[in-house]
Amino acid sequence: MNILAIQNRMGIGDMVIFLPFIESIARNFNSPITLLVKESSKANEYLNNNSKIKKIIDLKRSNKNNGYHDGILGFFKLAEELKKHSFEKVFIFNSSLRYNLICKLAGITEIYQYPLFNKKEQNIIDAAKSLLLNKLNIKVESNPKIFLDNISIQKAKVQFNINDNKLNILLGIGGSGPTKRTPANKFIEFIKLSLNEYDCKFFLATGQDEEEQKILKEIISSCKEKCVSLDKLSILEILPIINNCRLAICNDSSFSHFSASLGLPTIVLMCDTPLLYGNYSPQMYPILPEGVQTVSHGTNGKEKINAEKIFEKFKSIIIN
Repeated sequence: MNILAIQNRMGIGDMVIFLPFIESIARNFNSPITLLVKESSKANEYLNNNSKIKKIIDLKRSNKNNGYHDGILGFFKLAEELKKHSFEKVFIFNSSLRYNLICKLAGITEIYQYPLFNKKEQNIIDAAKSLLLNKLNIKVESNPKIFLDNISIQKAKVQFNINDNKLNILLGIGGSGPTKRTPANKFIEFIKLSLNEYDCKFFLATGQDEEEQKILKEIISSCKEKCVSLDKLSILEILPIINNCRLAICNDSSFSHFSASLGLPTIVLMCDTPLLYGNYSPQMYPILPEGVQTVSHGTNGKEKINAEKIFEKFKSIIIN
């Protein structure tokens, strides 16, 4: 059976969140799924070996509305592109009329989608659960998993001198925006608290953004002997390193989603993002800013993240 799934959100985390739903569709029909996803999801870098995914098609849309699939011309280009694949079914993980009409124009006869024009305050996880429950009578657990081959895991262990006798910790210090990035001094304080009681090694994951690099350099300069920077590596190179760690402490970033999906207990520092991005997986342990009961866009709580609170949660995970 030839089935398409459309996931048009831009982030890596969004793609990881939708994995259980896409895989459930594949299991239900006993057929791998073709994905239509944005290039910014970087799905090709971590889903190529997923047996439930047959192919990944890049959705070329941009915030500036000048992508190949944007506008009226892009509408017809995408419809023509999808038509060549002769899809029988499509699952659209959004409420957009645009994709509904594109799929009809592409000749797809069975279209399963969120209720149209119902995007406002939509919970992305609940909406996906409802779609599969209502259309296929499938209950899906929100617990994404990424699997790696043992060869790459062992290779990373040797290459980065990862010793099982140490407590190896991933620190996801990056973030997609400045309000999501916990200040360097919070991580430094946590590192010092940890080293007082444990023999630790820290792997620092971040991007090339100027502010992220400043945070990285500040942490490295303070704790150089105990830290390894991963900022020059690709996702494919970083994932086996994460898999060799005991747990992760991350901002809401791609690394919090990756670490949790690899089975690591992941402490998520929720500075300025809806809580659902930091607690949807049973492997996630959200830390909120001091004095805050919940978080969302606009919380701006990065300065109120408490390093001692992170350390106490860290110790409770290690002990258990």
